Amino acid sequence: MDSCSKSVLVSSPFDCLLFDLDDTLYPSRIGIGQATKRNIEDFLVEKCGFAVSRASSLRVELFKTYGSSLAGLRALGYDISADDYHSFVHGRLPYDSIKPDPQLRSLLCSVKQRKTIFTNSDWNHATTVLDRLGIRDCFEQIICFETLNPNLPRSSRPDEFPVVLKPSLDAIRIAIDVAELDPRRTLFLDDSVRNVAAGKALGLTTALVGKSGKIKEADYSIETVNHLAQAIPEIWLVERGGDEQKVRATVGPMGSILGTTSVGA
Repeated sequence: MDSCSKSVLVSSPFDCLLFDLDDTLYPSRIGIGQATKRNIEDFLVEKCGFAVSRASSLRVELFKTYGSSLAGLRALGYDISADDYHSFVHGRLPYDSIKPDPQLRSLLCSVKQRKTIFTNSDWNHATTVLDRLGIRDCFEQIICFETLNPNLPRSSRPDEFPVVLKPSLDAIRIAIDVAELDPRRTLFLDDSVRNVAAGKALGLTTALVGKSGKIKEADYSIETVNHLAQAIPEIWLVERGGDEQKVRATVGPMGSILGTTSVGA
């Protein structure tokens, strides 16, 4: 596979595109999200001793209050290793359902700005998904659970280091600092309204993925990332050398990138 180009002078409003992973770079209908929820509920029952009848509502409650079940359990005093949790929850996911996406790869490779993954998931899950999609080399950086929580393995008690995840503003700030982003020139794409709202609060331009209607929390809404060129064509405005030649993406009938066309000099 050809690696994606990363170096260009950009006159687009964006210097970097910050992508969520799950249900953003692949559609939710694949079922990874639903399988993850089932695995979390199994974890609550098998590892924490909660009743089967309580598991589903507890998972939702922990997610809404703490951002994830792991964050909530540790905040409540459960001494749970993040590695054990992720191994259980992600280790039995149906990754075979994620197939290579040549159209997505073509689109990402046509974007000459920096591209970074920003996910709450752990490194192993993130790289597995990206490898399955065939797009891992399209990104220069992966900001994941371990990036957001570097001190967690050193904790002596569960509540010593609170788990940091999107949509907390602390998580967004960490991503901005680690990736050395200018929020004013960064496009943040995520399928969660809460996450894009947090990004917008810290100055990121935001795109909600999986929706077609406009919402106040997002600057853009797109049904799928594969429709990016149709929804946000200004990404492909570039400056070449001293000619300041502007280029736009040409989009085929299925939303794929067919090439670039000069639209001015």
